[in-house]
Amino acid sequence: MSEHLCADPLWPCAMCGAVSCLSGFEGLEVVIHGSSGCYFYPASLIGRPIHSTLLIEEEVIFGSAERLRLTVEGVGASGQPIAVVQTCVPAVTGEDFGAMLDGGQVLLVDSPGFAGGMEEGYRRAIEALEPRVDPDQTGVTIDGLNPMDPFWRGNLLEAERLIRRAGGRVATAIAADRFETLKHCGQYVVSTNPGLSCGIGESAGNLLGLGATIAAFCCLADRNELDASPIIQEAEEAGGRIERACDKYLSRSDPPSVAIFAEEAYAGYAADTLRRYLDAEIVVCAPRTGPDAVTSLAEVRELIDDGQPDLILGSTYEQAAAPGIPYVPLTFPQRGRIRLHARPIVGIEGTLSLMDDVLTACGGRGS
Repeated sequence: MSEHLCADPLWPCAMCGAVSCLSGFEGLEVVIHGSSGCYFYPASLIGRPIHSTLLIEEEVIFGSAERLRLTVEGVGASGQPIAVVQTCVPAVTGEDFGAMLDGGQVLLVDSPGFAGGMEEGYRRAIEALEPRVDPDQTGVTIDGLNPMDPFWRGNLLEAERLIRRAGGRVATAIAADRFETLKHCGQYVVSTNPGLSCGIGESAGNLLGLGATIAAFCCLADRNELDASPIIQEAEEAGGRIERACDKYLSRSDPPSVAIFAEEAYAGYAADTLRRYLDAEIVVCAPRTGPDAVTSLAEVRELIDDGQPDLILGSTYEQAAAPGIPYVPLTFPQRGRIRLHARPIVGIEGTLSLMDDVLTACGGRGS
């Protein structure tokens, strides 16, 4: 399909965001009420088990109630609660899919694709899930995790590692935990992606970068009696290692000119990090989300052509648009790449990993 026929061809829709969020919880079955296309696209990005009604033309015209009931009945054999996500076609035809599912453990999420981008659907899913702070819960809540994100498993493991190192424990991780933990969230929350914050509890900050990680754990130390000193020491040592590696690079090469394409929080973090350690010139910083979102492939090509970067951080789209420019993965999709290892982008290990990739890519310029 031509990109001119799609409002946001580079970024998943609200339905995908809702499905991604819901699929992160163990013990919750997810059913997409829509066509095969509405199923296969998020399934290919998420890589987690989900279900679909797989509507065909006849059901669109004559009604999809029976298909939805049969699908939910089959999925319900697992004995687990079910979340049904609305898509564009049933929403446009005006069927009351809530009335089709009277009784049972069924959570209804109205998040058709035309409702907005991925982050809007993620928020709608969180609202439907209704996470709650448990006043007796002393653990820390991790939020902003998105199974569509190629870094989500690494982000989860890094956040858990840092919280344990500071003497704390994790209450729940949104969206990467057991479904039942949503009713026992901790009062204090650290985010791996502020653009997907769940909005409950009291934010202690985010883990995007060494400075932000130190600030978040100092906040947790003040409010939740965690010990921030091991985190501060580890972050300062990591910062020193990055500075030495970058100084070595800059002693023989000019600072890179960089084009960054990612959701808003990741793009800003990457830009700040590369400016700080590599004195990089950020010739393009094009967020996928927020008021200045860039989601047109034609605009991406134009920005790359105008900026003439010698390094690109982004997705497969940017890599395909400028195959001759060194490239570092920063957002989805990442087609054609094997990602078995849980690599973080947040925290201390995430910053080290990002700079590993950047310096390796820069070193391949032949300068």
